Amino acid sequence: MRSIGLGIGMALLALALAGCDKTADSSITGYVEALYLRPAPASGGRMTSLAVDRGATVKAGQPLFALDADREQAAVAEAQARIEAQSARVADLDKGGRPEELAVIRAQLQQAEAQLKLSTATAKRQASLAAQKLVSAEALDTANTTQARDSAHVAELKRQLDVAELTGRSDAIEAARQDVAAAQAQLAQAQWALAQKSVAAPADGSIEDVYFRAGEWVNAGQPVLALLPPANRRLRFFVPQQRLAEFAQGRSVHARCDGCGEAIAATVNFVAAQAEFAPPVLFDRHQRSRLVYRVEALPAAADALRLHPGQPVDVSADGA
Repeated sequence: MRSIGLGIGMALLALALAGCDKTADSSITGYVEALYLRPAPASGGRMTSLAVDRGATVKAGQPLFALDADREQAAVAEAQARIEAQSARVADLDKGGRPEELAVIRAQLQQAEAQLKLSTATAKRQASLAAQKLVSAEALDTANTTQARDSAHVAELKRQLDVAELTGRSDAIEAARQDVAAAQAQLAQAQWALAQKSVAAPADGSIEDVYFRAGEWVNAGQPVLALLPPANRRLRFFVPQQRLAEFAQGRSVHARCDGCGEAIAATVNFVAAQAEFAPPVLFDRHQRSRLVYRVEALPAAADALRLHPGQPVDVSADGA
């Protein structure tokens, strides 16, 4: 009886070990891959401040770094001044001459009219005297010329007054308004360039690395740091072709790793269309078992925080 009991016990132990081996064999070893965000300035410059350091946790919109912006600030001030100047020009064309200018022209016109009245009387008197042979023909010509000159001056001042009372021509006013619009567009461009000198976090995450420090020169488009959002961690593993159906796109999987606690659920979001060999071998029908497909799965953002880039994981299809 004792030998029978021992045999049954060994059989149960063998079944248990077989079950463990089956579970172990059903999982596929992979690793955690990180998709880093690398913020960079739109234009080059000397970095004046670095608001974060490696290992820091940031929120979306939080300032990360800033570059020298003296040139951009000057461009904004210049554009604002141009808008004010062009707007003043439009207002001036819309209202015509100023009251003070009109008053000056009217006073000059009154003076010219009085001078014309005097020269007209003088010319009549000289004409009467010339008829009596009391003055020379030269004196009469001088009086007539003076009267013509004063008359022309009065006519000129009247035209000046008419022009001063008019508003600007419609085409001149429209051109001035277009100049204002162009200055406003230039201001918007200058303000955008100024805003690009300060870079904020595009998403929540942790600072994984910093490539530059304050005082160093950064070229346009050159990353300053590496930011890792929680959702930008994914599982990458390679599946044999005979098990490819277990890890089809959209299927749920779970992964285990050292120190991660409970299994982490993920969803397969990518399956490579082309198989590959690992390691490379000659392609023949006897080596098909070595064909594998690259598969990627995304865990939930909360679970992704339990994973670390490069960490080995064991991935199993749900139900396996």
